[in-house]
Amino acid sequence: MNIRYKSTRNSDAAVTASQAILKGLADDGGLFVPEQIPKLPVSVDELKGMSYQETAYTVMKEFLADFTEEELKDCIRKAYDSKFDTEEIAPLVKADGIYYLELFHGATIAFKDMALSILPHLLTTSAKKNQVQNEIVILTATSGDTGKAAMAGFADVEGTRIIVFYPKNGVSRVQELQMLTQKGRNVDVAAIHGNFDQAQSGVKAMFENKKLAEELAKKGYQFSSANSINIGRLVPQVVYYVYAYAKLLENEQIQSGEEINVVVPTGNFGNILAAYYAKQMGIPIRKLICASNENKVLFDFFQTGTYDKKHREFVLTSSPSMDILISSNLERLIYQIAGCDDGKNTELMNALKNEGVYQITEDMKAGLQDFEAGYATEEQTAATIREVYEKTGYVMDTHTAVAARVCREYQERTGDTVKCVAVSTASPFKFVKSVMTAIDGKYSSKDEFELLEELKRLSGTELPDAVKEILDADILHTLECDAGQMEQTVKALLNL
Repeated sequence: MNIRYKSTRNSDAAVTASQAILKGLADDGGLFVPEQIPKLPVSVDELKGMSYQETAYTVMKEFLADFTEEELKDCIRKAYDSKFDTEEIAPLVKADGIYYLELFHGATIAFKDMALSILPHLLTTSAKKNQVQNEIVILTATSGDTGKAAMAGFADVEGTRIIVFYPKNGVSRVQELQMLTQKGRNVDVAAIHGNFDQAQSGVKAMFENKKLAEELAKKGYQFSSANSINIGRLVPQVVYYVYAYAKLLENEQIQSGEEINVVVPTGNFGNILAAYYAKQMGIPIRKLICASNENKVLFDFFQTGTYDKKHREFVLTSSPSMDILISSNLERLIYQIAGCDDGKNTELMNALKNEGVYQITEDMKAGLQDFEAGYATEEQTAATIREVYEKTGYVMDTHTAVAARVCREYQERTGDTVKCVAVSTASPFKFVKSVMTAIDGKYSSKDEFELLEELKRLSGTELPDAVKEILDADILHTLECDAGQMEQTVKALLNL
């Protein structure tokens, strides 16, 4: 099946997978979606003996139809190698009755590594396939983790440059230092005086700016994205849900065909959308549980059918990668539940842009039956970290704790006893101050870096290389700008 990709705002024009990866965002501002979700080409029983790399090839070849077997296997081999500190790439750990899918064993100790380890290879392969002569400028906004993972992935990759914007004071100190110390001749990062939504909106505005695109082309540049708006980010994320189910089967934790629930700490909606795609491919997932922090715009949407970013405050929380009020990838789901009606989707996205709110129809609400939603307050998040640690010795980060709390609340509310996989999106070392203070308030007065050794002792795990590297590293990036100056900043960096 030769799957092509179309825009959520114009279903007429279809492009190949490599063209969609290269562009990142469609010319009309829409997101690329596959014309249909392919079915798994093998049974779940055949999956259970596969390595992560073999699973990745089995899943991704169905989506990336214009990549040859050799090209795709080469991308996978380069991505999922010794930069991960566990052989299985995405281990499953059971604690207090929940299976935690640990996605933080890559180079930057966050789940973004799972896709951003392979995206540079997919992108450079796509450029060759399409005879692209321009230098590709990766332009991205980050709420903390995408930035470092993208910078690490693209550092010194020939034919690319990367520019990352992040909210000043809106990420953890470890996250910030990971970005500010990143080496690479082609790497730049700027802190904006604003929040993530402003950074993301600024990036999308540059993608949609035709005049800017012409200026870039004259200088031999073209934009692409490393955010989860890029389909090359989303497809690799489908893999680990397929792999997790196969591992549960292989370890005899479930029977073949037995349903599981998946709970995902959610900000930009890409990670849970990948789980939705895995379900559509044939993985027996009963419920996709969307877990929010106090920025609970998605929880409210699933409760009411109204997406409203206008009538709420933006809250800075201890789980900053979820501090998002405009969940970009939700557009892909909206398009699908609208019956792939690009006109209806465009109408709703324009309402969000112009009025800050939209309401889906009753028919569209019926398309959300696969989803449940919940949220955790800051107090509940901290209590969950403490309770699970005291009960089992397992230490989780703040984002994972949001998922764990929402999972427990869902089980108690519904009586659903289906086995649950909670996505563990970051190492506790990345949010050491919040994690240690949650375990015991006595740590609140200590410096973040003092607490690393204490967390190492408590958790019984080694300090990750990603943390060791930043302890004595030089600050290489000091650029800051106002949210309204992002375009000028990009132009200055590229000498336009």
